[in-house]
Amino acid sequence: MTRILGVDIGGTFTDFVSYDAETGSIETWKNLTTPSEPIEGVLEGLRRIADLGEIGKIRLGTTIATNALLTRKGAKIAYVTTEGFRDVLFIQRANRRSHYDIGWIKPRPLVSRADCHEIPERLSAKGETVTPLDEAAVRALAERIRADGTIEAVAVCTLFSYIDPRHEARIRDILAEELPGLPVSTSYEVLPKWKEYERASTTVADAYLKPVVSDNLRRMKARLDALGVGARVGVIKSNGGEATLDGAAESPVQMTLSGPTGAVVATRALSEITGIRRLVTFDMGGTSTDCSTVVDGAEHVTTDFEIEWGVPIQIPMIDIHTIGAGGGSIAWIDKGGMLRMGPQSAGADPGPACCGLGGTEATVTDANVVLGRIDPANFLGGAMALDAEAAARAVAAVAGPLGMEPDAAALAMVQIANNNMLGALRAVLLQRGLDPRDFTLLASGGAGPVHLADLMEIAGIPAGLVPNHPGQFSAFGFIMTDGRVDRHRTVQQISKFFDAARATEAMTELSRGAAAELLAQGYSDRIAIHRSIEARYLGQNHELELSYPSDAFDEASVADLWARFHVEHEARFGFSIPGETIETVNLKAVAVAVSKKPALPLLPEAAGPAAPRGRRRVRFEEGWIDTPVHDRAALRAGHVLTGPAVIEEDASVTLLKPGQTLSVDRFGHLHVKS
Repeated sequence: MTRILGVDIGGTFTDFVSYDAETGSIETWKNLTTPSEPIEGVLEGLRRIADLGEIGKIRLGTTIATNALLTRKGAKIAYVTTEGFRDVLFIQRANRRSHYDIGWIKPRPLVSRADCHEIPERLSAKGETVTPLDEAAVRALAERIRADGTIEAVAVCTLFSYIDPRHEARIRDILAEELPGLPVSTSYEVLPKWKEYERASTTVADAYLKPVVSDNLRRMKARLDALGVGARVGVIKSNGGEATLDGAAESPVQMTLSGPTGAVVATRALSEITGIRRLVTFDMGGTSTDCSTVVDGAEHVTTDFEIEWGVPIQIPMIDIHTIGAGGGSIAWIDKGGMLRMGPQSAGADPGPACCGLGGTEATVTDANVVLGRIDPANFLGGAMALDAEAAARAVAAVAGPLGMEPDAAALAMVQIANNNMLGALRAVLLQRGLDPRDFTLLASGGAGPVHLADLMEIAGIPAGLVPNHPGQFSAFGFIMTDGRVDRHRTVQQISKFFDAARATEAMTELSRGAAAELLAQGYSDRIAIHRSIEARYLGQNHELELSYPSDAFDEASVADLWARFHVEHEARFGFSIPGETIETVNLKAVAVAVSKKPALPLLPEAAGPAAPRGRRRVRFEEGWIDTPVHDRAALRAGHVLTGPAVIEEDASVTLLKPGQTLSVDRFGHLHVKS
């Protein structure tokens, strides 16, 4: 069992990357996703492997949880909380998306108010019992849920349970006795951190997903078990780590951004290989585009994520900005007669018009076919022929009402899509204080390299990078990932009265729990624990994260912690207040099991200039240009191309604009310069 298989189930295609540790070979392929039953697309791809017994591990990225949240097609749930606090989910926060829009309405929670229930119980902010839990009320509630018959899961979030979970645990146990088989999510197990609304919203999301995800993963596991590989499947989590199929079903909120993390993990690996310290990712697939950053060899992990404005999920996840812009984004004309692109997508069914699967509306892919940027006879290496005439008809239907020629309309479609994606790049760069001129733009996804040259120009990013296997880059990231488990907990204390024993107990529990979860996933070697503390000056509203060396808190290490806080606060914010009281808020333990990475093969050195395999007319802003077409498989290390040029490969196309240059490094990655 020498193979590691990465599988990324996207909205349009399911991508596969296979690495054989014995031979060092890497194989890639893809097939259309089956939206109604995603496992069918996975099984179709697995048929490419003659002997499934060779597979030692399958790492699977899935959008089951993401789609259920975004489309609000989760379970009907009940919410249980402390008496007097049922409206926390509906009050939300005081901030508004549109300050001057008097018609703006807050987003709806994932549970209806009629299904929110209060139980007499109360703990103080110190974990003291103010009101004992009324167990009879819990059993009465269970009876009402049973009589209702429509509730599919329960979320439990009581006041100050992150300090002491005994009331939540007892409510969970009673519901399990009274309603066996009904999934229950408790806030202490999902997110044992302060801030009542965020904790409640995250717990509700977990319960909302449990029946949907559990059902999908159960069916998936049954089909994979029948092939004898079910026990070898790990589901990628939002933090870039993985969980077993059973573990993912138990905590589905951890899968909110399962698929897109692969491209960021792969980008981190490329940063180490190429020595490029600042990379911004641009992963454009058929349905969406995902952007993120890797700075100094590290991705940015955050807990600041919202399903939509004001509905937070605060589990640890790689910070990825996603928009509905992909190769399948549909062109449409608004009421003002203006051309728009997306976020509606043709997806895999019926797909773009050029795919010949019943789609008739013009998409970004159709526009690129009309512009000559994609060769309809060489899509997916010729495995899937595109219908150029259908693409032309679809684009012409858009061009007519606009009074434009079809090629001009197609170019406008691409430019609008590019500007939509520019917004996503600005969100991960400029809005975080990062200068685009310091970065290299890494293009992945089947559609990413086609748009790289344009985005470099309009975003002001001077360098671009097209990795090997860009069309399967997220799946490639899955074979490069490490085991990772994040555990967080709120433990509020102040520097003047710091209880070292309490902090040690909490950090020890977090570290042991994170390591134990990795062991349960099958990781036993090279496990490292990274500990940190979120602290702030007493009275501040935002925390600063500081690393911490061990589970134990003693006089010397705590004194060093306070001293480092002042120094790092000065470095980060430009000021410090020595002697001011410091408040610790959250303790964090991250367990990482470093896995063995594939050794990337080296390309032979170029013996002479690169020779194109043909030429075709391609539409640029300057007009139609007779453009050389290169086969990427024929390029060698040291080759340099000058635009305009088209570089084709099995799952993508790289476009080089006039005046841009492209060089090939020793691993085969394509480096683009403006």
